[in-house]
Amino acid sequence: MTQPPLATRPLTVLGIESSCDDTAAAVVRHAPPAAPEILSNLVWGQSALHAEFGGIVPEIAARAHAEKLDLAVEGALAQAGLGLEALDAIAVTAGPGLIGGVLSGVMLAKGLCAATRLPLVGVNHLAGHALTPRLTDAVGFPYLMLLVSGGHCQFLIVGGPDAYSRLGGSIDDAPGEAFDKTAKILGLTQPGGPSVEREAATGDPARFDLPLPLLDRQDCNMSFSGLKTAVLRARDALVAEHGGLRVRDRADLCASFQAAVAAVLAAKAQRALAVYLRREPDAPVFAVAGGVAANQAVRAALRAAAVQHGARFLAPPLALCTDNAAMIAWAGIERFRLGARDDMGLSARPRWPLDTRATPLLGSGRKGAKA
Repeated sequence: MTQPPLATRPLTVLGIESSCDDTAAAVVRHAPPAAPEILSNLVWGQSALHAEFGGIVPEIAARAHAEKLDLAVEGALAQAGLGLEALDAIAVTAGPGLIGGVLSGVMLAKGLCAATRLPLVGVNHLAGHALTPRLTDAVGFPYLMLLVSGGHCQFLIVGGPDAYSRLGGSIDDAPGEAFDKTAKILGLTQPGGPSVEREAATGDPARFDLPLPLLDRQDCNMSFSGLKTAVLRARDALVAEHGGLRVRDRADLCASFQAAVAAVLAAKAQRALAVYLRREPDAPVFAVAGGVAANQAVRAALRAAAVQHGARFLAPPLALCTDNAAMIAWAGIERFRLGARDDMGLSARPRWPLDTRATPLLGSGRKGAKA
């Protein structure tokens, strides 16, 4: 029997994600013209393993992935009620990320594909985030994406599953990293994003006059390292004055820091929107993805920027903001439909920029551009 064209054929894909400290597996099905279905989406976090170290320890993360990945795949297939024989392909994060974790996922995917003869599709972790609006809302190309997470922050015009144009990004710390460091400075638990947001809910965002870096530059680049340092200096001044950090002081510092991050992102979003809209998209969309996209103050500021420019604003459900395998499975489907296939030579990559033509924001070395 002749199969339908690949562009319209129903596809069921297993996704595997292990780029940082979340071990994840998911099954996604797409039968055009129906919307994609997330049949399962299992994520096992490692926060408890890293808590005493104040941050992620790569060796511990890699070991945990190696121990849990096969169980995650079994669990995702069980939740979906499917066996490996029901799959059309296996998609796996091949970078960027902590190399030990990425390698664990790639090797598992290779083993499964060797045993089942299923096609293998390597996926850029950042593409998984960037393509999430098509999984959740079926938006058309091109759209503007702010990818904002613990390790990355960049504005991208997404023109296709493998077509990205970077307008700007962070030249030092990503916002998620700044949230984590701020939480550590203020004695809050990790991960820092949720901890700072909870504290900020009862704080005064106008109490501390924190810097808004790079707003004097008329581009889309950002900086968050100095903002984190300003929090450290404010904390030290409060400790010297009061002999410790009071509850109210900590809440106000969190609120002021969060407001500053949101203000910088919104201001730079205005500039990115202006560039994007010059392309005159038929249905302008501004989307945000990544762990920091879960922050409600950041979402509100970005939504206001989109409304001001007449663009539709999209943010994924909270479960799809942080690292997950459903986005990897979906990115795999998108690339599979374009004919992308990988063989057993697929490499795990610690660095893998989406826009390979853009000048690296953070420099590069023999392993390639960082971002």
